[in-house]
Amino acid sequence: MNSGKTIFSQLMDFLPIYEFRQCVERYHGNFKIKSFSCWDQFLCMAFAQLAYRESLRDIQACLRSNQQKLYHMGIRGKVSRNTLANANQIRDWRIYADFAHVLITRAQSLYAHEDFGVQLEQAVYAFDATTIDLCLSLFPWARFRQHKGAIKLHTLLDLRGSIPTFIYVTHGKIHEVNLLDELFVEPGAIYLFDRGYLDFGRLYRIHQSRAFFIIRAKSNFRFRRIYSQPVDKSKGVQADQIIKLQGFYARKDYPERLRRIRYFDPEKKKRLSFLTNNFTLPAFVIAELFRCRWKIELFFKWIKQHLRIKAFYGTSENAVKIQIWIAIAVYVLVAIMKKQLKTDRSLYTILQILSVSLFEKVPLSQLLTEPKPQIEEDDYSNQLFLFK
Repeated sequence: MNSGKTIFSQLMDFLPIYEFRQCVERYHGNFKIKSFSCWDQFLCMAFAQLAYRESLRDIQACLRSNQQKLYHMGIRGKVSRNTLANANQIRDWRIYADFAHVLITRAQSLYAHEDFGVQLEQAVYAFDATTIDLCLSLFPWARFRQHKGAIKLHTLLDLRGSIPTFIYVTHGKIHEVNLLDELFVEPGAIYLFDRGYLDFGRLYRIHQSRAFFIIRAKSNFRFRRIYSQPVDKSKGVQADQIIKLQGFYARKDYPERLRRIRYFDPEKKKRLSFLTNNFTLPAFVIAELFRCRWKIELFFKWIKQHLRIKAFYGTSENAVKIQIWIAIAVYVLVAIMKKQLKTDRSLYTILQILSVSLFEKVPLSQLLTEPKPQIEEDDYSNQLFLFK
């Protein structure tokens, strides 16, 4: 009999417990709590993400069926549907948001030298938002349209390792471009935006922060070409121009020069125009960087398919944010574990393996090691040969 830790406990050992307690104390999360602490709540919600549980009753039934193993999994409080629902209702979601940012900082340091397709020393981020539809009668605070509810996840993705460094949850009526005001700009970094974020005043603030941006241009924006630079049309670059904006408000919002690059995408047979304040990188590298922006679209698709962020365990805004932030924390935790164990398995494969092995007691590294096929050799020592 294996007397070691369960797979779930081994995975939770990668979490910095001291930093979690600091987050709890910052918002007085355990004030007047006698049982079922914030740590118990986090473990239950993390288990629900890893085991693909669909509801609070589902979480209760699954954990109570393994009651004798809960203590060794770190869960000290009694698991109850009502207790967990109440915790999600009243405990501050910022506890889990701050803890997720602690994990994000660790993950960024581990993936700092990860290759994302373009060889650059600067940090490269993609910023976008995705919409999660909700029932307006159950989530009246998440108003989107007259008879429809939704929330938006505004996300800044570090392309090295696909680590979400900034997430802001709003109701569906908030326009994406407004979240540029909440963005902390890192000097020297490169930010990728789709054309929905084309606001010259906000882009100029990024420029003043000594950071760079690459954004798709709209077809009807007005500009004056100052001069053109030579291009290599064999790589798809059709024009590389230095421009000034036309129009009173555009020139007022962005008074300096910009660089405009026209590029033909041979795969999609589309002509694209980019605006950037980076005048040193080659035009083809600018186009390749914007191609990497699709990593954030893949990230949104991935988390919607493999994390529990489309069906929620509670209907309040606090409960929804807690579930989202714990889901992000689990995603980053698995990424940290993958890097530290140096496994070649994909995150999808790791999550699938963990989902059916959380109560097993085998070494985590052994569980994630891909078994090598063994060829059985027949023993002919006792066989007689008819032909020699």
